[in-house]
Amino acid sequence: MKNYFLLSTFILLMPIFVLGQDLEAILEEESVDTTMVVAGTFNGTRLLNGHSVETRKKGILEFLISHRFGRINSGFDQLFGLDNSNIRFGFEYALNDNLTFALGRSSFEKTFDGYAKYRLLHQLDGEKPFPFSLTFLGSATEKTIKDYLPENKPTFSERLTYTGQALIARKINQNLSLQFMPTFIHFNTVPEAIDPHDMVALGFGTRIKISKRVSINGEYYYNLNPFESMDFKNSIAFGVDIETGGHIFQLILGNSVSMIEKGFITETTGNFFKGDIHFGFNISRAFQIKKTK
Repeated sequence: MKNYFLLSTFILLMPIFVLGQDLEAILEEESVDTTMVVAGTFNGTRLLNGHSVETRKKGILEFLISHRFGRINSGFDQLFGLDNSNIRFGFEYALNDNLTFALGRSSFEKTFDGYAKYRLLHQLDGEKPFPFSLTFLGSATEKTIKDYLPENKPTFSERLTYTGQALIARKINQNLSLQFMPTFIHFNTVPEAIDPHDMVALGFGTRIKISKRVSINGEYYYNLNPFESMDFKNSIAFGVDIETGGHIFQLILGNSVSMIEKGFITETTGNFFKGDIHFGFNISRAFQIKKTK
């Protein structure tokens, strides 16, 4: 009789035990932090002329080649700008997932540039969402072209320009990303005494994804206080991103010939809407130099 009582009690309580185990599993699942980093806001580290919010993974060395040809409206004699070419070579190394150091050299004005790029905040989805990503860029350039008389040779310091930039981006959905780029640029030397040494510009960019590996990008910089001695224009560019494995290939149409912030934000002279358009491209290749665990 006692055994029957124990068996009956076990049968009656078994559903409660099972329900308790299921409830515990449900509570554990709900208590897991489902916050996720939003990845792939842009295809690569460059929007078009300027930087995107993206940084490379730790141990990645990226080799970037950028070309800008002459103006398309220069006519057939110049093969619509293809007879003229400006090029920049650059190397970017990711010290960790958020910090990148880089060096580059441009044929335009024979300029050397170096910069550090740090991703401070990531856009997050899930239990604890965060609305945007934030990356800081700091760069310095040295103009080495000998466009001066021997007696007026500038010092090393006089050839330097500095740029500070905040890159603020949000991936709206799988097909649309937006970026805002407030920028500060300081010139140690300016063309004329009436020109400002410090400039502030506001940049705006977007990416519209049209397939798994192809997107259309746009970029515009509005200079709040440009040089007064020259008729400079705001930089505008449109392009197509094509991702092919370890390569990112960008085809670009823009009114800037320079490929560094100091140049395309403050020294652009072409009027995009009057045909002063430069065809160009960026191509990058990433190499895994240091293996990560």
